[in-house]
Amino acid sequence: MNKIKLYLSLVLIMCLQNTINAQESELQVSKIWDHGKHNAFPDLFQYKKYFYVAFREGDSHVDNLNNGKVRLIRSTDLKNWETIGLFTMDGVDIREARLSKMPDGTLLVTLAAGVWKDGQYLSLSPYVSFSDKNGENFSALTKTEIDSAIEPALDWIWRVTWHKNTGYGILYQVYPGQRNTKNWNAFLVKTSDGIKYEKVSQLNIDGNPNESTVRFDNKGKMYVLVRRESADQMGVLAKSDFPYVNWDFNKLTWRLGGPNFLFLNNNQLVIGSRYREDKSAITALLVTDLNGNVQKIVRLPSSGDTSYPGMIIHKKQLLVVYYSSHEGKSNIYLASIPLKEFDIKK
Repeated sequence: MNKIKLYLSLVLIMCLQNTINAQESELQVSKIWDHGKHNAFPDLFQYKKYFYVAFREGDSHVDNLNNGKVRLIRSTDLKNWETIGLFTMDGVDIREARLSKMPDGTLLVTLAAGVWKDGQYLSLSPYVSFSDKNGENFSALTKTEIDSAIEPALDWIWRVTWHKNTGYGILYQVYPGQRNTKNWNAFLVKTSDGIKYEKVSQLNIDGNPNESTVRFDNKGKMYVLVRRESADQMGVLAKSDFPYVNWDFNKLTWRLGGPNFLFLNNNQLVIGSRYREDKSAITALLVTDLNGNVQKIVRLPSSGDTSYPGMIIHKKQLLVVYYSSHEGKSNIYLASIPLKEFDIKK
């Protein structure tokens, strides 16, 4: 019995060593935006001397008002922020902008525009906007053009990632009036101009696949982190070599919400997502191997309506923007974490 107690104690110590709470680390967090009633779904991107953050302002997470708008702010010092763009449509909810750099050096803003009523979308389409080459003067929103090989539905390209002058993203589809009764589709699509998207392959994932982030390793292998909305709801990490038509799938052991990830090195990922513990939700950063097996968890100050981390690595720091309602309403926060905090103790 004493040996069993000793073993369990050692296991507990090892688990605690590989778990970081904000209070125990060098993590620094500041609130950078709270002007809207509900500020959420941010992304972070570094362009020239500026850090850009895009996020949605609305009355709530989603509602029948359909007055959500996307605000784009930027800063040189991560402390003082200016609005550089604002995207709106009358009677349409604009949400969840993602930022990337086009091959011609301009910024691409990818977002969704839809009409929501009583628990489902009546319409939903991906739209884009382009900056000038100074990262300013963003164009009017333009609806994307989707390959005719993909049957139209309620469409959303959640994020675009560029590799060798080609932008890749996952187009996921929800069917009108069948939100919970028909499995959704997820297609890998590609673009060269940010407007026209060509079908590459379909990801045969059950459980209503939706929000997805694409990344590449240094050999050009594609990794895709996929949220699932039904069945057991566990996330999926998909992998494929060029030309990205044959897929391997690894089921994760936790649910995703607003999934994002980066390569820490050749053998490890850092995944940012909504993370559920004890029936509550927080925003967390999870260090995993290349198959998504968790090695360490960094918890950000957060609770309630939270997640959608935008992440970049800058000067040996992981910079993360996310939203959370732990201070009473949903606001945008910026966390700075030394990369050494993600080291795994042996």
